[in-house]
Amino acid sequence: MWPSPFLNYTHSSFRSSRELWTILLGRSALREPAQIEAELDRHWERLHQGLSYYKPPSSASATKVKENKDVAPPLKEFGLRISKLLGLDEQQSVQILQCYLQEDYRGTRNSLKVVLQDERQSQALLLKIVDYYYEERMCLLRCVLLLLTYFQDERHPYRAEYSNCVNKLEKDLVSNYQSQFENLFKAEAPTWETHGNLMTERQVSRWFLQCLREQSLLLEIIFLYYAYFEMSPADLLIFTKMFKEQGFGLRQTNRHLVDKSMDALVDRIGSHRHLMDQLLVTFGDIPHHGPVLLAWVLLRHTLRPDETSPVIRRIGGTSLQLGVFKYISTMLKGLGSSGNNCTASTAKMCIYGLLSFVITSFEEESLQADGVATNCSHLIDAACEVLSAPSLAELFWEMKPNMGLGMILDSAVGMFPHKIGPLLQLLTALLSNKSTVKKVYTFLDKMSFYTQVYKHKPNDIISKDDETLWKRQTPKLLYPLGLGQTNLWMPQGVLGQVVIAGDQGYVVRWDYSYSSWTLFTCEIEMLLHVVSTADVIAHCVRVKPILDLVHKIISTDWTVSDCLLPLTSRIYMLLQRLTSVINPPVDVIASCVNCLIVLAARMPGKVWSSLHHTGFLPFASSPLTNMAHAEGMKAGNYGNLLVQIEQPRGEYAVTIAFLRLITTLVKGQLGSTQNKGLIPCVLLVLKEMLPTYHKWRYNTYGVRERIGCLILELVHAILNLSPEGEDQGSTPTLQSLCIYSLANTEAGQAVVNIMGVGVDTIDMVLAAGGSEGPGQILIQTVKLAFSVTNNVIRLKPPSDVVSPLEQALTQHGGHGNNLIAVLAKYIYHKHDPALPRLAVQLLKRLATLFYSYNDIKLSKTEDMRIKVMILEFLTVAVETQPGLIELFLNLEAKDSSEGSKEFLLGEWSCLQVVLDLIDSKQQGKYWCPPLLHRAALAFLLALWQDRRDSAISVLRTKERFWENLTTPLFGTLTPPSDTTEPCVLETCAFVMKIIGLEIYYVVSGSLEQSLKDALQKFSTGRRYEYWSQYVKSLVCRVAETEEEGICSFSETQMLISAWRMLLILSTNYVRHSEPTHNFSVAGLIVPMSVPCLRLGSMMATLLLILLKQWKSVLATAPDILSPLSLILESVLQADQQLDRTKAKIFSALISVLQIQGLNGGEISQLPQLLLSVCETVKDEALALIDSTRHMSQMGDVLEDDESMETDTPRSLQKDQRDGVCVLALHLAKELCRADEDGEHWVLVMRKVPVLPSVLSAVELSLRLKHNLFFTEAALHLLLTLARTPQGAAAVAGAGVIQTICLPLLSVYEVSSNGTSQGFSRKSQDSPCWPGVYRLCMSLMESLLKTLRYNFVNEALDFVGVHQERILQCLNAVRTVQSLACLDEADHTVGFLLQLSSFCKEWQFHLPKLLRDVQVNLCYLCQTCTYLLHSKKMLHHYLQVKNGEALPPGPLPRSHRPPQTPSKEAAGGGEREEAEQKALLAVQCSLLKILSKTLATLQHFTPDCCQILLDQYRTLFVLSFTTPAFDPDVAPSFGTLLATINVALSMLGEMEKKKEPASFSIASLASSDEIQALKSLLMFTMENCFYVLISQAVRSLKDPSILPRDKQRLKQELSSELSTLLSSLSRHFRRGSPSSPAILPSSQTKPPTPGSKGSHEGQEPFIQLVQAFARLVQR
Repeated sequence: MWPSPFLNYTHSSFRSSRELWTILLGRSALREPAQIEAELDRHWERLHQGLSYYKPPSSASATKVKENKDVAPPLKEFGLRISKLLGLDEQQSVQILQCYLQEDYRGTRNSLKVVLQDERQSQALLLKIVDYYYEERMCLLRCVLLLLTYFQDERHPYRAEYSNCVNKLEKDLVSNYQSQFENLFKAEAPTWETHGNLMTERQVSRWFLQCLREQSLLLEIIFLYYAYFEMSPADLLIFTKMFKEQGFGLRQTNRHLVDKSMDALVDRIGSHRHLMDQLLVTFGDIPHHGPVLLAWVLLRHTLRPDETSPVIRRIGGTSLQLGVFKYISTMLKGLGSSGNNCTASTAKMCIYGLLSFVITSFEEESLQADGVATNCSHLIDAACEVLSAPSLAELFWEMKPNMGLGMILDSAVGMFPHKIGPLLQLLTALLSNKSTVKKVYTFLDKMSFYTQVYKHKPNDIISKDDETLWKRQTPKLLYPLGLGQTNLWMPQGVLGQVVIAGDQGYVVRWDYSYSSWTLFTCEIEMLLHVVSTADVIAHCVRVKPILDLVHKIISTDWTVSDCLLPLTSRIYMLLQRLTSVINPPVDVIASCVNCLIVLAARMPGKVWSSLHHTGFLPFASSPLTNMAHAEGMKAGNYGNLLVQIEQPRGEYAVTIAFLRLITTLVKGQLGSTQNKGLIPCVLLVLKEMLPTYHKWRYNTYGVRERIGCLILELVHAILNLSPEGEDQGSTPTLQSLCIYSLANTEAGQAVVNIMGVGVDTIDMVLAAGGSEGPGQILIQTVKLAFSVTNNVIRLKPPSDVVSPLEQALTQHGGHGNNLIAVLAKYIYHKHDPALPRLAVQLLKRLATLFYSYNDIKLSKTEDMRIKVMILEFLTVAVETQPGLIELFLNLEAKDSSEGSKEFLLGEWSCLQVVLDLIDSKQQGKYWCPPLLHRAALAFLLALWQDRRDSAISVLRTKERFWENLTTPLFGTLTPPSDTTEPCVLETCAFVMKIIGLEIYYVVSGSLEQSLKDALQKFSTGRRYEYWSQYVKSLVCRVAETEEEGICSFSETQMLISAWRMLLILSTNYVRHSEPTHNFSVAGLIVPMSVPCLRLGSMMATLLLILLKQWKSVLATAPDILSPLSLILESVLQADQQLDRTKAKIFSALISVLQIQGLNGGEISQLPQLLLSVCETVKDEALALIDSTRHMSQMGDVLEDDESMETDTPRSLQKDQRDGVCVLALHLAKELCRADEDGEHWVLVMRKVPVLPSVLSAVELSLRLKHNLFFTEAALHLLLTLARTPQGAAAVAGAGVIQTICLPLLSVYEVSSNGTSQGFSRKSQDSPCWPGVYRLCMSLMESLLKTLRYNFVNEALDFVGVHQERILQCLNAVRTVQSLACLDEADHTVGFLLQLSSFCKEWQFHLPKLLRDVQVNLCYLCQTCTYLLHSKKMLHHYLQVKNGEALPPGPLPRSHRPPQTPSKEAAGGGEREEAEQKALLAVQCSLLKILSKTLATLQHFTPDCCQILLDQYRTLFVLSFTTPAFDPDVAPSFGTLLATINVALSMLGEMEKKKEPASFSIASLASSDEIQALKSLLMFTMENCFYVLISQAVRSLKDPSILPRDKQRLKQELSSELSTLLSSLSRHFRRGSPSSPAILPSSQTKPPTPGSKGSHEGQEPFIQLVQAFARLVQR
């Protein structure tokens, strides 16, 4: 608690919102109704104002704060900083600070003074206060939600007080909260310019998450308000318009800040909104619209039942297509799991009315979208969620069966028992209390219809002529079971109504009375009969709903259990049979065990006696005699199922049920014999589950925590068994077994780790997910861990030996913290008061285990080992006991002349002794041996590692501190070949780490001068070279003596790690001479032999980092590839699986090849490197094939993920971005690129079958859509090879088309309606399967370009197979302008450009596709021209439709140039520039596509000779309108003329000089980029003119075109070309680059494009255009 005298502030004068919420909940000392009423009267105005209670900053408020003499000046100053960061009123900021200090601050008065003066610590405090302020705002809203929840609940003790307050709040509450909601929705994200430097990207994201939470709570309040008070039509219209404009939460102002973790909140906002809306016709874009549209259809249908307009039918169809019922059920599940109970029940009441209205008004068949019956199952799911509310379940039974939801039940009965699931699902939901159990049981006991489905009409049936009525001629057993078994017998003469008849079969509803409970018994018997056949899956689907119904019935009303005995008695046999099959049905097994849990709670002895014969539970083949060894324990069918099925799948339904079952049996107080029978089960839990459950794979969030909680519940139950239930015999009891395992095995450490979670982690989980769900489970788990630990220590037999559990509790705890410090912090936990109590109780129990060190002195005559132990204790205490170490440090604070705090050493400070020990003059004396010196340095390192700033500030300024500290680094160590004292290596390692951490913590300019001097001496004294050589010799020594065994390997490893750290950090801050660098690198790269490969991984990591830091040096460095090649050879020859080391070496080789740029010289190691890498690629590809096939067969092909595993065994080969296989492929690509003439790689690939293995792996990966990173890397290698003739021939000869062509179909989806929905709007840089498709397209283009006629047939096969995707891609540019989509279009048109050179072959093989491609290319030309012409429209599309193409906001601070505060508009200018650059990137992509499109069309348009033959189709219609964005407008001559105009316009824009007020192309692009753009524009115009002239001549020669149309064509062309030519002439007079293109030789044209002609130095193609213009003017 913060001392009030320092604050000069009385806490009772102001109540924080969190404290008010605690009071209203009844959790405080104020619990009397009069006290609650007084609090509400005092604070109702704050509740009425809501979030508007918190005001923005103002100068008047700041003045009042400064003039307030009751607040200490440091708090005033800090309050103003809070105001700046939060954008909050200054007085309220000081109030927030005072409340935080009162409630949450965990320090002392003196420590606060230090915190406020230290910049780093004060920043941390500021961020904690931000979190506190956010929680305050949430608590304010929670108070109002609490009032609305219970103000009409007669059972609540404060109902009257709540009701009085709600009556006061009622006026203007909704309007206030609605305006607050709109303000939150439209609020602009804070920036560091407006809110200070602490407003980082992470804090902005935190702000937006808070914004979403507040929106959700505000909507929940408004929704509950209208559950009690009527909503006027005007209010309804206001909300409807607001929600429509805001996209039901999806169109957030700061949507770019949303990450995946926030999606649930956005959906929650949409859910609350639709609950309050019930109409609008213009909806239909997103799932949130579904319920609103459905409600609108109902309203129109009710008001005018005779009117069935197409609009109403369309709206109804839209709601079904949006999956309205699935959306409703998902929403209700979400409310049920995390929402307020009142909100959930009110929502269910609303949806109950909606569903009842729907089902009463419309036929069930009409509620299926496009005839798909899945909507019906979603309808049943939604009905079940609604009926799970107890009040609604009772209401349901009172309704008529032909109305509302009763019609769903009637429909389900009509299909029973053919479809057994829907009826039982509904009835299970309707079980809410004992009365409903009786109704359900009676309902199922008296069934009057039996529905069957027949594929063909049976022989023993007679029927009417119209086949509407059947009659059974003979009696029939309904189940093929043996004699004497339970069965159903349908007698002769039973009539059946044929409900459905046709070619697909008959659905017959027999008029036959029977009991469903008998039918359920038959169903279970059938499953027992077919358990080993292929029919088991279908029968499991039928039996699971039966088991779930039985479980719900006996859980709700035990008295019915006797009637269900035929079912429950068969569960044991079912469990035995199902768990012994090869692929057991886990869900059915879990349902069986759940039933047994309920039975075990009532009759544990009977359940145990029946269960332990099934083989399901673990068992013992021999009695347990020694608790330390578990010989003879068998896992049973459950243990096998856990390891073989559940752990690989990540689903643990059976495990959860198993743990609950064993806990129930233990709590059932079985006799000693049965309890000993449970020993194998408990041993399995303690030895195999508790220590490792947190490492298992999980598919669902929260399951891991639930399993941990259930395990501890079991252990807790065992430790609380009464002594009467435990027989104290010779064999261990359950309780003694638990105590021993927890005290002496890994199980105890697991419990310690759970307690080590800490109060901060619990608070984070609670803040993220509310008080329900995972947070509550975590609290319960930690409480159980405390209770279990308390009981183990209490019940453990007395012993002189300290158990491992006690050691863990008193020394090193979980998560790297001393557990005592972690336990002490639980006193700050506020949510559950039991948790602090349990923590204090355990601390009291542990108090006797501590020793006192106060009387020990570090004198010279004291035994050296005692001093070493004391220093080791202090070293541990630095990190784990902050309060204790402060006592030993004994620092005295003193105000400096500058006003900041200075620290001095106190009289009893241990630092003075440590400084004496590291004094270079004392080292070597008898009182300071090496071991003690090492211990002193270890203590200093702990101070630096824990960032003890007060102690460090004293030490670093001490005279000769850095000189004394670095002394060991300047000595000469004995050679590693001699016997070296291990502690000397550790001493040097500690010094290196301290120096590295100091460099890392302190800005380079602020380093102490003495440290700078020491580093300079280290450099000039050539100590870098010395230590490099020493580390090299040390590694070699390890290699030589590894087999003999090295006693100091850990010290050697520590020194190498420290040297690595120092080298990396010092090279960032201290500049050395180049020879030092070169020599250091040469010394570090050691050809490592197999024995020392454990150090190889560390060295390889260092090498990678140095390669990045020393790029400029390495460009001129001596040969570095030779030692790297030797290292690679050593690693590849090793027997061990060293995948991570291989990967690092491959990365290093790639870096060296890229950095040095090969210098144009020969690489002598190239043949050997190629051979090694190709061997690796081949082996890795084959291993990947085996692994992928195995995973596919096991049904376990997972999504690609980036594993952080270290060396993975070959049997579990995974596709990783930085895996050996992928990096080897990239290295092979670099080496092949270096070997330009193919002199080496051809020989290597003939020797090593690398291409066949890679292609096989690629084919399999494409088919399964797996191994993304491998596939990309392999295609990059193939693409590199395909750029040379012999490489292309090798790739094509290896069967690349068979590998890629058909399997590539698996990686994309082609939409049936030809839309572009399958095209990505993501960045084209991130690895993805569309990127693989683009690479394949590039590969085809490159192969065709290189091999020409030799690859035509393969290219035509490829284009034929993928024609749908190709055509859709060309069309998609109109709707998706993301760079990824444009990139695919660019690759596609590039491939078509190469293929267009072979028109005759294409026309012969695929004439229709050729025509389709020509048409689509013309439309693509029109689209690109329109988008390039309409720059504003393109900008609009990129912002509205493809928002990812533009940056979401101002650039991050790290990418901005330094700004002065006066430049207020700098952020906006940067954003505008970023948007313009993004727009320019899209324009460049469109221009590339346009140029290639026109170049392709050039091949499709005839030359002069071919025009006479009339064998080419007309590509452009005879019209001169401007290009439109409408796909119904055909491309015309106007399109081509507009294309030329656009190109001319862009050329003109690039001639503009930089204008400060606007962003032109010239101001955004470099000179090289502008030159390339100009050439591209010239190329575009040249091709466009060519196509225009050719098509014009084609039309003029076409006899089918009327003469007047030809005359119009001449006139238009004459006019347009004259204008264009004059513009071109002006442009060329200013100078322009020439086009890179060459026009076809058959066309009459000048020979060399780009050369200056005789006519005023014009381009040759301009002369051609002028000649054509003169021709059409005749």
